[in-house]
Amino acid sequence: MTSEEKVIYSLPGVYDSLEHTGDVYIRARGKNIVELFENSGIALFDTMTDTRRIEGVITKRVVAEGFDLESLLYKWLEELLILYYSENLVCGKISIEEFTIRKTGDELNYTITATARCEEFNPEKHDARVEVKSPTYSLMRILKTESEWFAYFVLDI
Repeated sequence: MTSEEKVIYSLPGVYDSLEHTGDVYIRARGKNIVELFENSGIALFDTMTDTRRIEGVITKRVVAEGFDLESLLYKWLEELLILYYSENLVCGKISIEEFTIRKTGDELNYTITATARCEEFNPEKHDARVEVKSPTYSLMRILKTESEWFAYFVLDI
C-alpha cells in the first residue's frame, strides 16, 4: 500500500475502491490467499450493486484456472462476471472449497473451486452502481504482508 492511494469507497475488511481516472481500481484484502480471492469476487459484484442486499437463494459452482496467481485472479473474476452476463446473477457470498497448485514438469497450474451464493439481479431490489465489462491485467498485483494479503486490479467499466 502506498500513501498516494485515495480511497473512494470501502467495504471494511473486504475491499477498497481506489481513485482511478476512468475505470474501477480495487484493493481487496484477506487474512489468507483463500479469503483474498473470495473478497476479490465480492468486490467485483459490490462494484455493480450492494452485495449486503443479496439473499443468495441460488447456488452456483465456479471453477477457475491460471498459470500464476495473477492469471488465476483474472480468470476467477472473469468466471464470476460470466454468471452476471449469462444468467443475470449477482453474488453476495462466495466460499472457496478448494485452492490447489499442481506441478506438471516445470509448469504450475493454480485452480479454484468455489460455491457462489447468488440471486437474479432485480433493479427494483438491487441498486445499480456501475456495469463491469471485464477484469483487466492493468495495475494487477498480489502482495502479502506479515498479517494480510492484498490484490490490486482494475475493472473495465
